[in-house]
Amino acid sequence: MGKEKSFNKIESEGKNREQFSSRFGLLATAIGSAVGLGNIWRFPYIVGQYGGGAFLVVYLAMVALIGIPIMLVEFVIGREGRRDAINSFRKLAPNKPWFMSGVIGVLAAFFILSFYGVVAGWTLEYIRMSLINGFSGLGSEGMVNHFSVFISHPIKPVITQVLVMAATGIIVSTGVQQGVEKAAKILIPMLVVIMLILNVYAFMLPGGAAGFEFLFKPDFTKLTKEGVLAALGHAFFSLSLGMGIMITYGSYIPSSEKLTSTALNISLADTVLALLSGIAIFPAVFAFGIEPTSGPGLVFISLPNVFAKMSGGYIFGVMFFVLLFLASLTSTISLLEVVVAFLTDQFKVERRRAAVLSTLAITMVGIFASLANGPLNGVKIFGSNIFDFIDNTTANYFLPIAAFISVIYFGWFLDKNIINKQISNGEIEKYKGFINIFMFLIKFVVPIAIVVVFLFQIGQI
Repeated sequence: MGKEKSFNKIESEGKNREQFSSRFGLLATAIGSAVGLGNIWRFPYIVGQYGGGAFLVVYLAMVALIGIPIMLVEFVIGREGRRDAINSFRKLAPNKPWFMSGVIGVLAAFFILSFYGVVAGWTLEYIRMSLINGFSGLGSEGMVNHFSVFISHPIKPVITQVLVMAATGIIVSTGVQQGVEKAAKILIPMLVVIMLILNVYAFMLPGGAAGFEFLFKPDFTKLTKEGVLAALGHAFFSLSLGMGIMITYGSYIPSSEKLTSTALNISLADTVLALLSGIAIFPAVFAFGIEPTSGPGLVFISLPNVFAKMSGGYIFGVMFFVLLFLASLTSTISLLEVVVAFLTDQFKVERRRAAVLSTLAITMVGIFASLANGPLNGVKIFGSNIFDFIDNTTANYFLPIAAFISVIYFGWFLDKNIINKQISNGEIEKYKGFINIFMFLIKFVVPIAIVVVFLFQIGQI
């Protein structure tokens, strides 16, 4: 009872700001932000590309040394600022340019959602195809053809994108507790249940043991320099860092909650769910002779072919793409919340109106991104189509730059009393050793790591 009251009470530093209603709601919402297509779509294929278990070991180390510290930085800034990603910096460092980290983060959330909504919409098409057993008999060539024809269609992927954005806008418009948090409390347990069912099914596949060995038996002779850098990059991006999400969510966290355990729990949950997705995918991949290095097409091309061949593949396929949709929806909600929080804080726009305006604007940009795979493919920006330009610009530039500004400000300029207060919750002696290690990482290790990620992403390493 005491804990629930502490979550619901109105605090002086944020008396007009909504807060998460419970610890489970907080964790589910933040986990939902971190868990997305990156865990279920990207993680398995980059594990496949970079050597399986050896890559996994390096990735876990990068999450601990880089991912968790940056998440904690963003939580502290958000909770102390009690505002959106931009105005939290303005409150903590008035008349200083550090707020540009928040500006870049909000812009990143806006543009990432514009193309992420398109990809999330693809999962609806694959749910439809799975339900009607449309992949049966297509074969590998048919799978490739279906994927390319669908994403290049001038109308169909736009319709699925609009459906995803409409659902996202409706949820966010109803508020933090009644919309964002309530949706996470429903979606995350559903996602976990479906993933566990798929894991059990994968475990029973004849010949699937090779998939488990590939994932959990490290072979460091297969680990390349590129694999190490990819692990560092994925640890950074998979936790939704640098896009204002964790600063925004930090502003909704009550002062009684321990940020260190929250960041650790979110990172662990994100990693565990990524591993579970690998457990669901690799046994099937090895059982049916699919190359684990298939790349981005692993989920939308190779796996439907596997589902069409395997016993019980109809149910497996339907559940898998429902899982993919749920994961994507938890992330689209978080991305939209960043933009809506900025509008409501900066311009005092009523939440529903802010959600409608944001959703419409992002959807319009997303339509151009979707059409870039079809009718607008000839339109190039610095040599890339619209979809790829938005993707590359946000991932390669916006996120690492926003995160770099945040950690430099936090490590070298933020009042140490604020850091001690937010991290220790009044128990400074208990957390003294942790804070010393944490500050060393933030001042020296993390900035170097972000620069390395940046140079790797733009092809300079």
